Amino acid sequence: MSQPATLPLPGPAAPSEAAARPRVLAIDVVRGLAMILMAIDHIREFWCATPVRPEDVAQAPAALFLTRWVTHFCAPTFVFLAGVSIFLYQQKQPSRSAVSRFLLTRGLWLVMLELVVINFLLQWGYPLLVLEVIWVLGWSMVLLAGAIWLPRWLLASLALVFLFGQHLLPTIQPVDTRHLGGALLYDSPFLVALHPVPVLAAYTILPWAAVMAAGYVAGPWFWAAPARRTRWLGLAGGAALLFFAGLRATNWYGDPSPWSVQPRGAGYTLLSFLNVTKYPPSLLFLGLTLGGALVLLAVAGRLPSRLSSWLSTYGRVPLFYFVLHFMLISGGAYAWTRLAFGHAINLSFAAVKDWPSAYHPSLPRLYVVWVCVVAIMYWPCRWYQGYKQRHSYWWLSYL
Repeated sequence: MSQPATLPLPGPAAPSEAAARPRVLAIDVVRGLAMILMAIDHIREFWCATPVRPEDVAQAPAALFLTRWVTHFCAPTFVFLAGVSIFLYQQKQPSRSAVSRFLLTRGLWLVMLELVVINFLLQWGYPLLVLEVIWVLGWSMVLLAGAIWLPRWLLASLALVFLFGQHLLPTIQPVDTRHLGGALLYDSPFLVALHPVPVLAAYTILPWAAVMAAGYVAGPWFWAAPARRTRWLGLAGGAALLFFAGLRATNWYGDPSPWSVQPRGAGYTLLSFLNVTKYPPSLLFLGLTLGGALVLLAVAGRLPSRLSSWLSTYGRVPLFYFVLHFMLISGGAYAWTRLAFGHAINLSFAAVKDWPSAYHPSLPRLYVVWVCVVAIMYWPCRWYQGYKQRHSYWWLSYL
């Protein structure tokens, strides 16, 4: 993860040269894969809620654990590639001031989108405000609006120092209104009673802002020749994965949840080893997930062209996909529970004791719904991708 500060980086191109450069297909392909996998976790919450936490290796079946675990790669990849895309966007703009203004306004727009639209789709009227990935993506852009004025070496140093040193920072539990500001910057998930609705903060800002900054710093790698870019990404990804494995084996530092030998057998001991902390994203969580993402970015160019084209259709319109797939998943779950149980019930928020007696978790149901959602989403994403290519309205850059 320290590679962005040490490998040789090409200088920025003039805006005219940047505008002539083609999109980096690997970014769209890997981002599209992340968006498709992300749907698994959202469908699980609405369509396959379980009384056992999927991360609980002492109780959860391996299939349920892996269903949750594979989606851990989505948020870090999404946020990191947002930082990369911001760097590439900057190369096409006439001034850094224009980029800074855009990041500020788009970041605040994303915060509002999370608070109003995404929460409406999540809650179905539950009196709770949930702060998740779009919220933290927005605030990360707001912070980067100022941070892009820093020298690149300094921004890289700040991001790495935070990511490596975050476990030395104290957390505040329970959180109340006196500590709310600091807790929103860095803390484990918390629920605080605010008027008129309580707030559940699942994502806190600084770790994800550091991930976005790391993506921005790594942006020049994607400006390099394809062969050189592939080599750098492969080396960085392999180094991050080796770093994860070596440090995780020691149980010394990098994650608040140590792994342990499991009485259920060697397979569950391996799952315990892989069970790293997402909230907030630990150093080892990011070493594993971003290491995997960098390797995928290195090999994305070798995928069959039809597969690359299909994945990039989702990856070119990530926010459009995110909002629309949430509408489909949430609205579908509303209709399904109403038909199946006589009344609509939000399984992701309802207490287990309130679940209908006829409800039973089902991974096959989850994956059938997932295939249907991904298939349905393809055509709207393809249409919107074409619409963006044919039009240059200013508001298209905000969706």
